[in-house]
Amino acid sequence: MTHPADFIVPEVEDFDSPHALFAELRGRCPVAWANEMGGFWAVTRHEDIARVLTDWQTFTTTVQNVVPPVATTQRRPPLHLDPPGNIPYRNAILRFLSPRRIEAWKPVITRMVAEHLDPFVAAGGGDICADFSFTLPIALLAEFFRLSPKDADEIRRVGAEFNMALQRQDFDTLRERSDALYQIAARLIEERKSSPQDPDLDPVSNLLAVRVDGQALPDDKILGALRQFLLVGIIAPTTFIGSMAVHLARHPEHHAELTANPDLAPLALEELLRLYTPYRGFARTARHDVDLGGRTIKAGDALAVVFTSGNRDGDVFPDPDSYRLDRGETDLLTFGRGPHMCPGAPLARELLLETLRQLTQKTRRLTLTGPVEMTRWPEYGPLAVPLALSR
Repeated sequence: MTHPADFIVPEVEDFDSPHALFAELRGRCPVAWANEMGGFWAVTRHEDIARVLTDWQTFTTTVQNVVPPVATTQRRPPLHLDPPGNIPYRNAILRFLSPRRIEAWKPVITRMVAEHLDPFVAAGGGDICADFSFTLPIALLAEFFRLSPKDADEIRRVGAEFNMALQRQDFDTLRERSDALYQIAARLIEERKSSPQDPDLDPVSNLLAVRVDGQALPDDKILGALRQFLLVGIIAPTTFIGSMAVHLARHPEHHAELTANPDLAPLALEELLRLYTPYRGFARTARHDVDLGGRTIKAGDALAVVFTSGNRDGDVFPDPDSYRLDRGETDLLTFGRGPHMCPGAPLARELLLETLRQLTQKTRRLTLTGPVEMTRWPEYGPLAVPLALSR
């Protein structure tokens, strides 16, 4: 389907330019068509994003789940399945993320953040993405999925190559790296089949133990689900931690406030998650013609639900571009909404909160020492943040 373009996806962006573009679109054309990346509607207002995410009967995830469309044919539950098909995969992971289990993870995360952050601090800085925020989430995923050190290292390497290919729009390499992630997940499944583990302790064994109407989940769908969980857990924390570091470097007064008042860290994290939401390209496809935000979306049209924009919607968040710790309850879209809300959100929040705490307690000032390299759609956030640290 072709439409007159309402905006052009920029070839080059900096840390601030996406927010300026989305603010302009929210005011001028909140559901806006772009011809790049296969053609899509960018949904930029909080209200419209929430509607698309919750109305899965109208806006399906089964056709395309990110903008730009990733060139692979494999299906990845739960993101590629509408209800009720996604529910067994979500539930199999959610049982490991109950409040009781998250509480047990807290000392593990505290230790893990220190192990990865302390060398970075001792070195006086570097690239916080390459030297810290990329290795930390892999360590957590490895422990969560009970991976061997070899598998964890391979996922780190393959995940980095996948992300770089996505940023370059190199779909041949993207397909190859995606297949490599599937191979890692397939090996993990075979290991669990040959050497079973307790399903109450091991998420992969639990997926294998799930029964729906007496039938096991299909191996290919378990494979896709594992690949999805691993990849999402790699990319989003990397870019968001980079965004936190940029913010603290630009606003030493906020850094100093958190250093002096560590109890403010939970409020600060929520505000940073709002300001620098790392996803702007999760996608849905219209099942039929529908009106949204004053536009007619045709059956088969792709929509990008731009969380990065919705979390700066002034109709929901007064003074939306400012960092404020007095907002109280906020209606964040950072981890999604509806049947595909991120199941790993509680664990991610703990990881990011502990990172913010330790970063602001172990340093007194962050200084940018070079240009910030940015991701492209579907993520928002830095790929590289060179820093010097003062202690």
